[in-house]
Amino acid sequence: AAAGPAGLPPATPRFAAGESARGGWSGPSRQDSMPLRIAEGELAERSWAVFTAPGPATEGRPANAVAPAPETGIPPLGYALGQLAGIYILAQNRDGLVVVDMHAAHERVLYERLKNAHAGPGAVGQPLLVPLSLRVSTTEADLAESVRDELAALGFELDRRGPDVVVLRQLPALLATADAEALLRDVLSDLAEQGRSSRVEERFNAVLATMACHGAVRAQRQLTLAEMNALLRDMEGTERADQCNHGRPTWTQLSLAELDKLFLRGR
Repeated sequence: AAAGPAGLPPATPRFAAGESARGGWSGPSRQDSMPLRIAEGELAERSWAVFTAPGPATEGRPANAVAPAPETGIPPLGYALGQLAGIYILAQNRDGLVVVDMHAAHERVLYERLKNAHAGPGAVGQPLLVPLSLRVSTTEADLAESVRDELAALGFELDRRGPDVVVLRQLPALLATADAEALLRDVLSDLAEQGRSSRVEERFNAVLATMACHGAVRAQRQLTLAEMNALLRDMEGTERADQCNHGRPTWTQLSLAELDKLFLRGR
């Protein structure tokens, strides 16, 4: 595996190679022997921000976030080792191997950030360099016009320019890298399906879930170790991070004892 980004300093703590990893966390003395460097802190946050805008600072830990780390100082989800099939992040923590579905996990993180933004003063928008003109049905254009203020609260800015044309000028900043046309069409579809329900919160949660899915990192996206570790840290501070928006698990743990059993070690 390739080393980390140029100029990346060695990070501690880390697992040493060989049998020392079986005993827990190793000190920094064997760092140079590890082929994969682990990025932490600000470097990880900057790298992760390449494809998702940073969310608001977390005040305290949500009740349903991943359990706090033990006194060893090792984060609950550990540190990333690499990716598998462009879908899963493999990480090592105090108990063994952590396997993370990166799209499902990132989807939950974005969903909670979007909910927090919507519950506050409104989502921050990211203006498009070139406004996007979309041809839609007259019904969709009518809908877009009627919910213009609600879309603005989600971070969208659009205008109607004819019976079947809308112009999108701004996206939610958290979804700045999403496919703007596909995102807006799906949001309008969700709003049309939900109708003018009196259950406003339920209606918008469904829309936010769709938005998070569009913004989440896709399968086959090759992440750096810094990006993987930033996602693990975000998961640890996110409510209900163990499930995606559709109820599927986002990560699982394989203990060293379970791995030993697979390979009949100790028999």
